[in-house]
Amino acid sequence: MNFQVQRGVYPTMITPYTKNGEIDYHAVDSLVEWYWEQGCDGIFAACQSSEIMFLSLEERVKLTGAVVKKAKELAEEDKSRAPMQIVASGHVSDSLEDQVRELCAIAAEGPDALILISNRMDIENTTDEKWIEDTERLIAQLPMDMPLGVYECPKPYKRLLSERMLQWCADTGRFYFVKDTCCDAEMIARRLEICEGSQLKIFNANAQTLLATVKNGCYGYCGVMANFHPALYVKLLRGDHGEKENSLLQDFLGLAAELETNTYPCCAKYYLDRHEHIPMEWTARSNDVTNFTPYQQSNIDRMAELAEAFAERW
Repeated sequence: MNFQVQRGVYPTMITPYTKNGEIDYHAVDSLVEWYWEQGCDGIFAACQSSEIMFLSLEERVKLTGAVVKKAKELAEEDKSRAPMQIVASGHVSDSLEDQVRELCAIAAEGPDALILISNRMDIENTTDEKWIEDTERLIAQLPMDMPLGVYECPKPYKRLLSERMLQWCADTGRFYFVKDTCCDAEMIARRLEICEGSQLKIFNANAQTLLATVKNGCYGYCGVMANFHPALYVKLLRGDHGEKENSLLQDFLGLAAELETNTYPCCAKYYLDRHEHIPMEWTARSNDVTNFTPYQQSNIDRMAELAEAFAERW
Protein backbone atom coordinates (compact mmCIF):
# COMPACT_ATOMS: atom_id res chain seq x y z
CA MET A 1 0.00 0.00 0.00
CA ASN A 2 1.49 3.30 -1.11
CA PHE A 3 0.56 5.40 1.90
CA GLN A 4 2.46 7.44 4.46
CA VAL A 5 1.04 9.20 7.49
CA GLN A 6 1.91 12.88 7.78
CA ARG A 7 3.60 14.12 10.91
CA GLY A 8 1.91 16.87 12.86
CA VAL A 9 -1.24 18.05 14.57
CA TYR A 10 -4.57 16.24 14.17
CA PRO A 11 -7.47 17.80 16.12
CA THR A 12 -10.12 15.45 17.45
CA MET A 13 -12.98 17.20 15.73
CA ILE A 14 -16.09 18.27 17.62
CA THR A 15 -19.60 18.15 16.12
CA PRO A 16 -21.45 21.50 16.02
CA TYR A 17 -25.27 21.46 16.23
CA THR A 18 -28.02 23.82 15.17
CA LYS A 19 -30.57 25.18 17.65
CA ASN A 20 -32.88 22.26 16.86
CA GLY A 21 -30.15 19.71 17.61
CA GLU A 22 -29.18 18.68 14.08
CA ILE A 23 -25.58 18.74 12.82
CA ASP A 24 -24.65 22.24 11.69
CA TYR A 25 -22.81 21.60 8.43
CA HIS A 26 -22.10 25.27 7.84
CA ALA A 27 -20.18 25.31 11.14
CA VAL A 28 -18.50 22.01 10.18
CA ASP A 29 -17.13 23.62 7.00
CA SER A 30 -15.99 26.69 8.94
CA LEU A 31 -14.25 24.52 11.52
CA VAL A 32 -12.40 22.48 8.89
CA GLU A 33 -11.28 25.73 7.26
CA TRP A 34 -10.09 27.05 10.64
CA TYR A 35 -8.04 23.89 11.24
CA TRP A 36 -6.45 24.43 7.83
CA GLU A 37 -5.67 28.08 8.53
CA GLN A 38 -4.12 27.11 11.87
CA GLY A 39 -1.64 24.83 10.12
CA CYS A 40 -3.08 21.46 11.12
CA ASP A 41 -1.73 18.47 9.21
CA GLY A 42 -4.84 16.33 9.55
CA ILE A 43 -8.18 15.89 11.30
CA PHE A 44 -9.54 12.98 13.30
CA ALA A 45 -13.22 13.00 12.34
CA ALA A 46 -15.92 10.75 13.77
CA CYS A 47 -14.14 10.22 17.09
CA GLN A 48 -15.16 10.54 20.75
CA SER A 49 -14.89 14.35 20.59
CA SER A 50 -17.34 14.14 17.69
CA GLU A 51 -19.74 12.38 20.08
CA ILE A 52 -19.97 9.30 17.87
CA MET A 53 -21.76 7.34 20.61
CA PHE A 54 -24.55 9.90 20.34
CA LEU A 55 -24.74 10.13 16.52
CA SER A 56 -26.70 7.83 14.25
CA LEU A 57 -24.76 5.89 11.65
CA GLU A 58 -26.25 8.15 8.98
CA GLU A 59 -24.95 11.20 10.87
CA ARG A 60 -21.48 9.69 11.37
CA VAL A 61 -21.22 8.88 7.67
CA LYS A 62 -22.50 12.26 6.48
CA LEU A 63 -20.24 14.11 8.92
CA THR A 64 -17.17 12.22 7.72
CA GLY A 65 -18.08 12.90 4.11
CA ALA A 66 -18.49 16.62 4.80
CA VAL A 67 -15.07 16.84 6.44
CA VAL A 68 -13.38 14.93 3.61
CA LYS A 69 -15.09 17.09 0.98
CA LYS A 70 -14.18 20.40 2.61
CA ALA A 71 -10.57 19.36 3.24
CA LYS A 72 -10.19 18.44 -0.44
CA GLU A 73 -11.66 21.77 -1.54
CA LEU A 74 -9.19 23.67 0.65
CA ALA A 75 -6.26 21.66 -0.71
CA GLU A 76 -7.36 22.37 -4.28
CA GLU A 77 -7.56 26.10 -3.58
CA ASP A 78 -4.10 26.25 -1.98
CA LYS A 79 -1.43 23.92 -3.32
CA SER A 80 1.38 25.57 -1.37
CA ARG A 81 1.23 22.84 1.29
CA ALA A 82 0.26 19.22 1.65
CA PRO A 83 -3.46 18.46 2.03
CA MET A 84 -4.73 17.64 5.49
CA GLN A 85 -5.08 13.89 5.99
CA ILE A 86 -8.49 12.89 7.30
CA VAL A 87 -8.68 9.87 9.58
CA ALA A 88 -12.04 8.68 10.83
CA SER A 89 -13.55 6.03 13.07
CA GLY A 90 -17.23 5.66 13.88
CA HIS A 91 -17.76 2.03 14.88
CA VAL A 92 -19.64 1.92 18.20
CA SER A 93 -21.60 -1.34 18.04
CA ASP A 94 -20.83 -4.57 19.87
CA SER A 95 -21.38 -7.16 17.13
CA LEU A 96 -18.85 -7.86 14.40
CA GLU A 97 -21.50 -7.61 11.70
CA ASP A 98 -22.63 -4.17 12.80
CA GLN A 99 -19.07 -2.92 13.14
CA VAL A 100 -18.23 -4.07 9.61
CA ARG A 101 -21.31 -2.24 8.32
CA GLU A 102 -20.37 0.94 10.20
CA LEU A 103 -16.72 0.95 9.17
CA CYS A 104 -17.40 0.14 5.52
CA ALA A 105 -19.90 3.00 5.38
CA ILE A 106 -17.32 5.40 6.85
CA ALA A 107 -14.62 4.08 4.48
CA ALA A 108 -16.87 4.76 1.49
CA GLU A 109 -16.71 8.50 2.29
CA GLY A 110 -13.00 8.51 1.36
CA PRO A 111 -10.97 9.24 4.53
CA ASP A 112 -7.23 8.69 4.25
CA ALA A 113 -7.29 6.12 7.05
CA LEU A 114 -9.93 4.18 8.97
CA ILE A 115 -9.42 4.08 12.73
CA LEU A 116 -10.53 1.10 14.85
CA ILE A 117 -11.51 1.70 18.48
CA SER A 118 -9.48 -0.63 20.67
CA ASN A 119 -12.32 -1.47 23.09
CA ARG A 120 -14.61 -2.69 20.30
CA MET A 121 -12.59 -5.89 19.82
CA ASP A 122 -12.59 -8.50 22.59
CA ILE A 123 -15.23 -6.38 24.29
CA GLU A 124 -15.05 -8.42 27.50
CA ASN A 125 -11.36 -7.44 27.76
CA THR A 126 -10.11 -11.00 28.24
CA THR A 127 -6.73 -11.59 26.56
CA ASP A 128 -4.35 -10.16 23.98
CA GLU A 129 -4.87 -13.21 21.79
CA LYS A 130 -8.66 -12.84 21.79
CA TRP A 131 -8.26 -9.16 20.83
CA ILE A 132 -5.95 -10.11 17.96
CA GLU A 133 -8.35 -12.84 16.84
CA ASP A 134 -11.33 -10.43 16.84
CA THR A 135 -9.33 -7.72 15.06
CA GLU A 136 -8.18 -10.19 12.39
CA ARG A 137 -11.79 -11.15 11.71
CA LEU A 138 -12.80 -7.49 11.53
CA ILE A 139 -10.08 -6.20 9.20
CA ALA A 140 -10.54 -9.19 6.87
CA GLN A 141 -13.95 -7.70 6.00
CA LEU A 142 -12.77 -4.12 5.48
CA PRO A 143 -11.49 -2.69 2.17
CA MET A 144 -7.98 -4.07 1.60
CA ASP A 145 -6.75 -0.78 0.14
CA MET A 146 -7.82 1.27 3.19
CA PRO A 147 -5.03 2.17 5.65
CA LEU A 148 -6.02 1.39 9.23
CA GLY A 149 -5.29 2.77 12.68
CA VAL A 150 -6.17 2.17 16.32
CA TYR A 151 -7.64 4.61 18.84
CA GLU A 152 -7.43 3.86 22.57
CA CYS A 153 -10.79 5.53 23.16
CA PRO A 154 -11.56 6.09 26.86
CA LYS A 155 -15.26 5.17 26.45
CA PRO A 156 -17.02 2.92 27.19
CA TYR A 157 -13.73 1.84 28.78
CA LYS A 158 -10.08 2.41 27.95
CA ARG A 159 -8.36 -0.61 26.38
CA LEU A 160 -4.67 0.17 26.09
CA LEU A 161 -2.67 -1.78 23.53
CA SER A 162 -0.30 -4.26 25.09
CA GLU A 163 3.16 -4.66 23.58
CA ARG A 164 1.96 -7.91 22.01
CA MET A 165 -1.07 -6.22 20.42
CA LEU A 166 1.01 -3.30 19.16
CA GLN A 167 3.62 -5.62 17.66
CA TRP A 168 0.87 -7.55 15.88
CA CYS A 169 -0.56 -4.32 14.43
CA ALA A 170 2.87 -3.34 13.12
CA ASP A 171 3.50 -6.80 11.67
CA THR A 172 0.25 -6.92 9.68
CA GLY A 173 1.39 -4.04 7.47
CA ARG A 174 -2.16 -2.66 7.47
CA PHE A 175 -1.95 -0.30 10.44
CA TYR A 176 -0.40 3.15 10.11
CA PHE A 177 -1.80 5.29 12.94
CA VAL A 178 -2.14 4.89 16.70
CA LYS A 179 -3.95 7.52 18.79
CA ASP A 180 -2.16 6.83 22.07
CA THR A 181 -4.01 7.68 25.30
CA CYS A 182 -1.75 5.99 27.86
CA CYS A 183 -0.53 9.42 29.16
CA ASP A 184 2.80 7.84 30.10
CA ALA A 185 6.00 9.06 28.41
CA GLU A 186 7.98 5.96 29.44
CA MET A 187 5.34 3.60 28.05
CA ILE A 188 5.24 5.59 24.81
CA ALA A 189 9.03 5.29 24.57
CA ARG A 190 8.69 1.50 24.71
CA ARG A 191 5.92 1.60 22.14
CA LEU A 192 8.09 3.67 19.82
CA GLU A 193 10.81 1.02 20.05
CA ILE A 194 8.31 -1.64 19.02
CA CYS A 195 7.15 0.41 16.01
CA GLU A 196 10.64 1.44 14.92
CA GLY A 197 11.26 0.57 11.29
CA SER A 198 7.59 -0.11 10.58
CA GLN A 199 4.90 1.98 8.89
CA LEU A 200 2.99 2.28 12.18
CA LYS A 201 3.22 5.77 13.72
CA ILE A 202 2.20 6.90 17.20
CA PHE A 203 0.33 10.14 17.89
CA ASN A 204 0.15 11.29 21.49
CA ALA A 205 -3.25 12.49 22.74
CA ASN A 206 -1.79 13.79 26.00
CA ALA A 207 -0.60 17.41 26.02
CA GLN A 208 1.30 17.07 29.29
CA THR A 209 3.77 14.51 27.92
CA LEU A 210 3.88 15.72 24.33
CA LEU A 211 7.29 17.39 24.03
CA ALA A 212 9.17 14.51 25.69
CA THR A 213 7.47 11.93 23.46
CA VAL A 214 8.03 13.92 20.27
CA LYS A 215 11.74 14.07 21.12
CA ASN A 216 11.65 10.27 21.35
CA GLY A 217 10.04 9.92 17.92
CA CYS A 218 6.29 10.39 18.42
CA TYR A 219 4.74 11.48 15.12
CA GLY A 220 2.55 14.24 16.48
CA TYR A 221 -0.38 15.36 18.57
CA CYS A 222 -3.92 14.07 18.14
CA GLY A 223 -5.98 15.44 20.96
CA VAL A 224 -8.76 17.55 22.39
CA MET A 225 -6.77 20.74 22.93
CA ALA A 226 -6.18 21.22 19.22
CA ASN A 227 -9.76 22.51 19.26
CA PHE A 228 -8.50 25.54 21.20
CA HIS A 229 -5.02 26.57 20.04
CA PRO A 230 -3.75 24.16 17.37
CA ALA A 231 -1.27 26.71 16.00
CA LEU A 232 0.65 26.52 19.29
CA TYR A 233 0.90 22.75 18.93
CA VAL A 234 2.18 23.26 15.40
CA LYS A 235 4.86 25.60 16.79
CA LEU A 236 5.83 23.10 19.49
CA LEU A 237 6.21 20.24 17.04
CA ARG A 238 8.31 22.33 14.68
CA GLY A 239 10.57 23.33 17.57
CA ASP A 240 11.88 26.45 15.87
CA HIS A 241 12.33 28.58 18.98
CA GLY A 242 15.01 26.88 21.02
CA GLU A 243 14.89 24.47 23.94
CA LYS A 244 13.97 27.04 26.60
CA GLU A 245 11.09 28.51 24.59
CA ASN A 246 9.79 25.07 23.63
CA SER A 247 9.90 24.00 27.27
CA LEU A 248 7.95 27.11 28.29
CA LEU A 249 5.35 26.47 25.60
CA GLN A 250 5.06 22.85 26.73
CA ASP A 251 4.43 24.08 30.28
CA PHE A 252 1.58 26.29 29.10
CA LEU A 253 0.01 23.62 26.89
CA GLY A 254 0.20 21.04 29.65
CA LEU A 255 -1.49 23.30 32.19
CA ALA A 256 -4.07 24.59 29.70
CA ALA A 257 -5.06 21.01 28.93
CA GLU A 258 -6.43 20.67 32.46
CA LEU A 259 -9.34 22.85 31.31
CA GLU A 260 -10.58 19.98 29.16
CA THR A 261 -12.56 18.98 32.26
CA ASN A 262 -14.68 22.17 32.03
CA THR A 263 -17.76 20.51 30.49
CA TYR A 264 -16.16 19.34 27.25
CA PRO A 265 -17.07 19.57 24.38
CA CYS A 266 -19.30 22.53 25.34
CA CYS A 267 -16.23 24.49 26.45
CA ALA A 268 -14.57 23.98 23.05
CA LYS A 269 -17.68 25.17 21.26
CA TYR A 270 -17.80 28.23 23.52
CA TYR A 271 -14.16 28.98 22.74
CA LEU A 272 -14.61 28.59 18.99
CA ASP A 273 -17.75 30.71 18.99
CA ARG A 274 -16.51 33.48 21.27
CA HIS A 275 -12.79 33.65 20.53
CA GLU A 276 -12.38 32.30 16.98
CA HIS A 277 -15.65 33.76 15.67
CA ILE A 278 -16.94 30.48 14.27
CA PRO A 279 -20.67 30.79 15.01
CA MET A 280 -22.02 27.69 16.73
CA GLU A 281 -24.25 26.61 19.58
CA TRP A 282 -22.48 25.52 22.75
CA THR A 283 -24.73 22.50 23.20
CA ALA A 284 -23.65 18.88 23.10
CA ARG A 285 -25.33 15.49 23.22
CA SER A 286 -22.70 13.94 25.48
CA ASN A 287 -22.77 16.69 28.13
CA ASP A 288 -25.24 19.14 29.60
CA VAL A 289 -24.41 22.71 28.61
CA THR A 290 -26.04 24.00 31.81
CA ASN A 291 -23.05 22.51 33.66
CA PHE A 292 -20.82 24.93 31.75
CA THR A 293 -20.93 27.67 34.34
CA PRO A 294 -19.83 31.32 34.10
CA TYR A 295 -16.83 30.33 36.23
CA GLN A 296 -15.80 27.71 33.66
CA GLN A 297 -16.36 30.22 30.88
CA SER A 298 -13.99 32.62 32.61
CA ASN A 299 -11.38 29.85 32.77
CA ILE A 300 -11.60 29.41 29.00
CA ASP A 301 -11.38 33.18 28.52
CA ARG A 302 -8.16 33.38 30.57
CA MET A 303 -6.68 30.47 28.67
CA ALA A 304 -7.51 32.18 25.38
CA GLU A 305 -5.79 35.36 26.55
CA LEU A 306 -2.64 33.47 27.53
CA ALA A 307 -2.65 31.49 24.28
CA GLU A 308 -2.80 34.75 22.32
CA ALA A 309 0.16 36.08 24.32
CA PHE A 310 2.20 32.97 23.49
CA ALA A 311 1.29 33.30 19.80
CA GLU A 312 2.40 36.93 19.79
CA ARG A 313 5.63 36.01 21.57
CA TRP A 314 6.89 34.58 18.26
